[in-house]
Amino acid sequence: MAFSAASGPGVTSSLTNGSSAWASGGGLPLQKDSKVAVGKTQAVGAARRQVTMKGLYFQKSSTDEEITFIFQERENLPVIEDNYVKVQVKACALSQINTKLLAEMKMEKDFFPVGREIAGIVLDVGSKVSFFQPDDEVVGILPLDSEDPGLCEVVRVHEHYLVHKPEKVTWTEAAGTIRDGVRAYTALHYLSHLSPGKSVLIMDGASALGMIAIQLAHHRGAKVISTAGSLEDKQCLERLRPSIARVIDVSNGKAHVAESCLEETGGLGVDIVLDAGVRLYSKDDEPAVKLQLLPHKHDIITLLGVGGHWVTTEENLQLDPPDSHCLFLKGATVAFLNDEVWNLSNVQQGKYLCILKDVMEKLSSGVFRPQLDEPIPLYEAKVSMEVVQKNQGRKKQVVQF
Repeated sequence: MAFSAASGPGVTSSLTNGSSAWASGGGLPLQKDSKVAVGKTQAVGAARRQVTMKGLYFQKSSTDEEITFIFQERENLPVIEDNYVKVQVKACALSQINTKLLAEMKMEKDFFPVGREIAGIVLDVGSKVSFFQPDDEVVGILPLDSEDPGLCEVVRVHEHYLVHKPEKVTWTEAAGTIRDGVRAYTALHYLSHLSPGKSVLIMDGASALGMIAIQLAHHRGAKVISTAGSLEDKQCLERLRPSIARVIDVSNGKAHVAESCLEETGGLGVDIVLDAGVRLYSKDDEPAVKLQLLPHKHDIITLLGVGGHWVTTEENLQLDPPDSHCLFLKGATVAFLNDEVWNLSNVQQGKYLCILKDVMEKLSSGVFRPQLDEPIPLYEAKVSMEVVQKNQGRKKQVVQF
């Protein structure tokens, strides 16, 4: 994929003069760090000079729910807004796009930008930016209403959506972990008040979110139970250290999640449940795949302990009066995991930035060990996004620039 770059008189000479200045510094050979610095400076300079570039967008069909991904040329615009930062993207993770949420929030456009979890180098800053300066390494999640796609070489973003990337963390690790880290923190800290000694059931533990949630729960001293949808997932979970208390294999549809959890907790039930979706209806009314891998809502209510917290990703959860009465008797709570809420109100901005920083610190210290697929180049992003949108991938996919 070709990208056009602006060139002008003096560009070559300035780089040549710069190299001469380095070489003449006491006649010493260039050290490794110096070479890295020069390469970084040249890459940043090239990004600044680029006039147009390609970004990935999606277009929704007017007749059905199908969406099409397309590359479009866009201009390399300067930073105009006072609090905005211009970032050269080094890596961008791919996540499923919630088109229904965008429609409900009246954010539909003809062409909607794709890619939000980014890591990169600051090129330029607005006049009122206080947290960053050029050449800083940053990571963050672009807001829902971002005009720029993360799957592009350069983006503009408000400084309050970014934090500094630790030096030990790679670009792909930073971009590939930030979103699932936020979701895990939201579910386990803010919605269910995780603490040492609690028992936690994390459904589909081998997924990208499930793996980060398990690692966070273990770090906080919780007892973890998880489900696996295949033999490969089961083996992956059993290899984890610290080890999981019990891995429930639901791939054959014969395992009873509620019975296994009650047995593991001595009949007391688990304190926290983080689901990956649930069945709402009878067996005859559910798709075969959903029927096999997901527990029924009654199973979740049954295995929940007194004072327990059920954190659900099922946005259309329906609870009948008997379900509500059972939850009432247990003094249990139901919370909905929607990590977009942090950016829907400026009141939460401070907590949100603290979460982003803590996720990066835990990634740097080795608490978080994300399951990432091999990085892919930008020209493969369109095909990869089609796979991600159909929810067919297991490991997190990251585009590396």
